[in-house]
Amino acid sequence: MGKRSRRRAAGGAKAPSAPQSEYADGEGNVLVLRGALSAGSRRELQAARGAGISREDAEQRAFELLFEHLAVSWTVAGVPSSGQRELLGRLRMATPAERQWIRETLRAHCAEWFPDVDVS
Repeated sequence: MGKRSRRRAAGGAKAPSAPQSEYADGEGNVLVLRGALSAGSRRELQAARGAGISREDAEQRAFELLFEHLAVSWTVAGVPSSGQRELLGRLRMATPAERQWIRETLRAHCAEWFPDVDVS
């Protein structure tokens, strides 16, 4: 019996989902962020910061990793994006103002949910 079958047979209970927070900017764009960050994700963030590359590149990689791990959805100009690949692609196309808003939003979110995580 495979894992799925065992899970279903055990009562079909779903794993608890992480809480989510919505953040809106002045233009009505909405970013939804997860309220949980696994230990593995935290290790990956630390490794990205000390990866032997320039400080600026390391900070950019850590910013993208944090966004990738926390972002659930992002609606810009009424067009929703979800899924890691789609969200990361949208982040990379973002204007400088959008990227700044994302960075500030991640800082505020992490200050509330993950005070030990540094958002540069």
